[in-house]
Amino acid sequence: MLRRSALLATAALLIAACTPGTNADTEIAPAGEDAKGTVEFWHFFTDREAKAIDTAVAAFEKEHPDIDVKVTAGQDDSKMLQAISSGKGPDVGLSYSTDIVGKFCSAKAWRDLTPYIERDKVDLDQFPETVREYTSYKGNRCAMPFLADVYGLYYNKALLAEAGYTEPPKTMTELADMAKKLTKRAPDGTIEVAGFLPVLNFYEHSPQHAAPMWDAKWLTDDEKSAIGSDPNWAAMLQWHKDLVDWYGYEKVQQFTAGLGDEWSADNAFQQGKLAMAIDGEYRVAFIEDQAPDVDFGTAPLPVADNQSDRYGAGFVTGNVMGVSANSDNPEASWELIKYLTTETDTIVNLSNGIKNVPTTKEALASPKLEADERFKTFLDIFANPNTGTTPPNASGPKYVEMASEFVNSYLSGEATDLTGGLKDLDQRIDSALELGR
Repeated sequence: MLRRSALLATAALLIAACTPGTNADTEIAPAGEDAKGTVEFWHFFTDREAKAIDTAVAAFEKEHPDIDVKVTAGQDDSKMLQAISSGKGPDVGLSYSTDIVGKFCSAKAWRDLTPYIERDKVDLDQFPETVREYTSYKGNRCAMPFLADVYGLYYNKALLAEAGYTEPPKTMTELADMAKKLTKRAPDGTIEVAGFLPVLNFYEHSPQHAAPMWDAKWLTDDEKSAIGSDPNWAAMLQWHKDLVDWYGYEKVQQFTAGLGDEWSADNAFQQGKLAMAIDGEYRVAFIEDQAPDVDFGTAPLPVADNQSDRYGAGFVTGNVMGVSANSDNPEASWELIKYLTTETDTIVNLSNGIKNVPTTKEALASPKLEADERFKTFLDIFANPNTGTTPPNASGPKYVEMASEFVNSYLSGEATDLTGGLKDLDQRIDSALELGR
């Protein structure tokens, strides 16, 4: 599956070129009028996950015999964005990245769904506050939440037990201490097993997924960069740099160069090369399928030592659906989106098939939801009020990418002035955000 970290770069390039279609302001039909016709539906899922989509669509068509849904799987964000920007594209798009919401809403590339929501009396309170935040921008609700990805800590029980540990870390000090004790090296210092990889932007250990561990803020209320003024960013990066230096940056680079692809059976955690790792709830299904012999546990992310009351939180992002401004059949498109994002049984079935977190309160509480203790960890993180996400803005993922570039530079030792570098990053992000509005 294409995941968030793989899509940010292409999304940033293409959303800038995205222009709204000409049909976005078409009046909606009155209540009670049946939708009909054909809907072109593109999504990014493949294989097992795509089959779950097909099953849900077939059920929708059975309940709505006058609507014919043409499904195209494996269409990542870049393909969808290119199509929309050229004035074509699907009626309904399912995007992996919530980062497109701010740009799509402000540019009206996706229609404002508020009139449909109000007409059909859809209760938005069924979604947690964080989900409501990442599906709208400045009053324009151009997206609905499909399923969510929630990030926590995976740990190898056998490796922890070998080092004398019976439970995962809860604080950053504990994480650093355990990472060192769990690490195994060859006589020449080469890393053979890493307790925890401190480099960011490797697999799912990214700045956005790590920021909730420190309660690090991305943007101020007036959409300026908060990175340089929030001391939690400096604390977070200093923690990572200290651990990188303990490993040795070149040793870390050598180690990561020999690790397998994140989405293959050679994933380093699945191969016992990482004792602890940040990852999403979907990794449970990957391990069960690709590495069933690995004895692992899941837990919330550790938190800064002075923020112990926040333990239990994590990072959430999600799939989002929208009706293209170019859609020739917005009514039937909305009917499909409403079915896939608000019908409890549909959401539960999709969650069970795709192994992502459902986004409505009723679906989360459904007895039909398949959730063992390892998956339930992520349901609890999702429901935690301190769980965070990256805030939407009109520039899309630009500020995340710029922060990631600085983080790489600092952890490698290329950038040495942390305080000055973060202040400079603020200025550069502010300029980029202003250009994106």
